[in-house]
Amino acid sequence: MNIDSLDFQQARIKLVVFKSRLRSVLYGVREPDPALFSLVDNPFGQWLTTTLVPRYGKVSEVQAMERVLQQMLRYGQELVTLFRQGRIENARSGLEQIETYAAEIDGLLRQLEQRNAA
Repeated sequence: MNIDSLDFQQARIKLVVFKSRLRSVLYGVREPDPALFSLVDNPFGQWLTTTLVPRYGKVSEVQAMERVLQQMLRYGQELVTLFRQGRIENARSGLEQIETYAAEIDGLLRQLEQRNAA
């Protein structure tokens, strides 16, 4: 199985969708879906386990990506808890850290994409 640039673009879209859904929850537009914070049910997590791990499971970028994703999902869940507790501004300000996690994942995706292209 070869992973092409379209696969990497789809992964980036899945990250944007996660951030958008979390932002919607923290702005009261939607209810949180537990699957959003589950590694196996989250769209990016699914892509990671079904597309990347079978091909590149032992590669350091993939292992780091999984670790950062787990941190991001846990932190996102903490933000929802803050929101539910009425600490809305604290929850919303935490979106900056979500952006940091997403940027780290994107950097790892870029490294892997370059390795794949070589």
